[in-house]
Amino acid sequence: MPETVLYVCTTCRAAEDAPDAPRAGARLLDALRAEIAGRPETDAAAGLRIEGVECLSVCKRPCTVAVASPDRWTYVYGDLDPASSARTILDGLGRYAATADGIVPWRERPEAFRKGVVARIPPFPAPSAG
Repeated sequence: MPETVLYVCTTCRAAEDAPDAPRAGARLLDALRAEIAGRPETDAAAGLRIEGVECLSVCKRPCTVAVASPDRWTYVYGDLDPASSARTILDGLGRYAATADGIVPWRERPEAFRKGVVARIPPFPAPSAG
């Protein structure tokens, strides 16, 4: 199964974030890492890499993540709650990873993914060996 990468915008700022406090995106990244650490190695988190990135340019819809995998559609999701979205995101990524093309049927997507989709980007080919 190809690796799935979850990019988490660490510069996303919620309206209620204090200027000197950790930003909502950084808190979401921490929550995702904590949730993965508590899961068994054999579940859908296997084959998932989580990376913090600076700015996905969806500032009006914090918190924002992007999910990508070779030969699958890439999705960008916004409006995610940093305190309560980690489990939902990881469950949705398990469904994504189980598909051949990254397209999870609409009704099978978590509500946060159905409402929060910002973009869907066509697949890019896997790098060739050699």
